Amino acid sequence: MNNNDILKPGRRQVLGKLGSLSMLALFGCGGGEESAGAATASASSAAGTAAPATNAAADTAAAPTPVSSTGVAQTAAGSCTLIPTETEGPYPLLAILGNSAMVRRDITEGKAGVPLTLVLNLRNVGSTCAPISNAAVYVWHCDKDGGYSGYSSNANGNHQGETFLRGIQVSDSAGQVTFTTIYPGWYAGRITHIHFQVYLNDNLRVTATATSQLGFPQSVTEAVYASSLYSTHGQNSTVRGFAADNVFSDGTEYQIASVTGDVNSEFVATLDVGIRA
Repeated sequence: MNNNDILKPGRRQVLGKLGSLSMLALFGCGGGEESAGAATASASSAAGTAAPATNAAADTAAAPTPVSSTGVAQTAAGSCTLIPTETEGPYPLLAILGNSAMVRRDITEGKAGVPLTLVLNLRNVGSTCAPISNAAVYVWHCDKDGGYSGYSSNANGNHQGETFLRGIQVSDSAGQVTFTTIYPGWYAGRITHIHFQVYLNDNLRVTATATSQLGFPQSVTEAVYASSLYSTHGQNSTVRGFAADNVFSDGTEYQIASVTGDVNSEFVATLDVGIRA
């Protein structure tokens, strides 16, 4: 199977349901995230804001902390705990949910950067951490220079009509989705992160079942930004540490990916995502 993943019948059904979202005249920015340029950002097509699911208390205990064989600092990413709800931010471009071309594993579209394989494991916190299969997962993030596809603003630059670093995958029988992408850059006011939403196949509504963000160990991020590929921006001088970030300042225990790999080759970032299915 190639990186654009031919849709199986079950996946066509999920995408068909997701397609109904593109008919909504939705647009907006999530409260409290990136302020610079957010008010003037405009989508290349009707984009939207789906109200995030309500956050709930954590369930059950965390799994053992993963250990890297490559020496990269690890975090307690593996857990069967409800993923915290976060803003989808000012650049969600939800209109693409009805576009079959967005169901793809490789979301790079030729964007330069340190290669990153992103793995999300969906777990049902209401069913002893059972895998959640056949759920559509939409991910999006900025390029190495901090720009998002599909929007134009002074802060974001002009990327209207573009769809780089966005994609949808459907979870397999193990509850897993995998994306081929690049390590995200940064932009003023935010620490490095990736956005994602989860839509359950058997309970799909206008709003996503889960809307959240994941972060990365600071040591890994600093190593990436010290590389020549990221020399335009260099280190993030606007936010130093998660405590200073307006999304992650309330805690990151269940949102920091476990990362292995090397800045000279590639990284693999893995996060367990607990959802009440």
